[in-house]
Amino acid sequence: MKTVRSIALTVLVIVFGAAVLADWVAPAPYARQFRSAPNAPPSRQFPLGTDELGRDRLSRLLFGSRVSLLLAPAAAALSTLLAALIGGGAGYLGGRWDRFAMRSIDLFLALPWLFLLLTVRATLPLNVSPAASITITFALLSLLGWAAPARVIRAGAQSLRQADFILQARASGCRGAHLLFVHVLPNLRPVISAQFWISVPVFILGEATLGLLGLGVTEPLPSWGNLLRGLESYSPVVSGPWALSPILLLFVVMSCLHLVFPGREFST
Repeated sequence: MKTVRSIALTVLVIVFGAAVLADWVAPAPYARQFRSAPNAPPSRQFPLGTDELGRDRLSRLLFGSRVSLLLAPAAAALSTLLAALIGGGAGYLGGRWDRFAMRSIDLFLALPWLFLLLTVRATLPLNVSPAASITITFALLSLLGWAAPARVIRAGAQSLRQADFILQARASGCRGAHLLFVHVLPNLRPVISAQFWISVPVFILGEATLGLLGLGVTEPLPSWGNLLRGLESYSPVVSGPWALSPILLLFVVMSCLHLVFPGREFST
């Protein structure tokens, strides 16, 4: 099993590295159209062929991977930070703060997270620039994905309220935010870290779902979501197996994340 995890970690490093270095690794700019070669099969010039607009599939896959693989961890980091502040503060402070936080968490969890994400995104403007679409997707993933981690972190903070080191810190005069940030949250680091790694693949799938439905990152900037949208019709699939490269890469990355971080539930 250790060997399998090492292989999975190596694959993730290669994929992340190729995505980050897409400007140097990609054969062509992601938006460049080779008008004389639409729907071209794989060749020396186009290793994965071209799409119906003559754009290099490999280039778009690399740049799309960079958008998705950098967007998801960034959104997960902000979402986990919000969860730590809200859940950790509620669990430690208790009382009305805890009740208010729990009512907010219950409200966000009343609907399935993915359905809530789709509903909120559909109410926002769709005809926006690629940069604006990235910002909107990033903000939505972060602001709507904190509730479930916050509930877990709250439970951990509650268990520390009567811990000996917390009582000793109180007796020494440590109060309020200082006690929360210096003593409570640092001791919840394993829980917070686990919630971050759980959120990353969930947000990858969330971004892919938004893009697949035309609600995510907008063209011409590629992401896994809008690359998968190109497979919604039957004709691209029958043109050749290379057209399936986005969904195959998504499957490989999600499988490797599951192997590197075993025993964690990635479903939404």
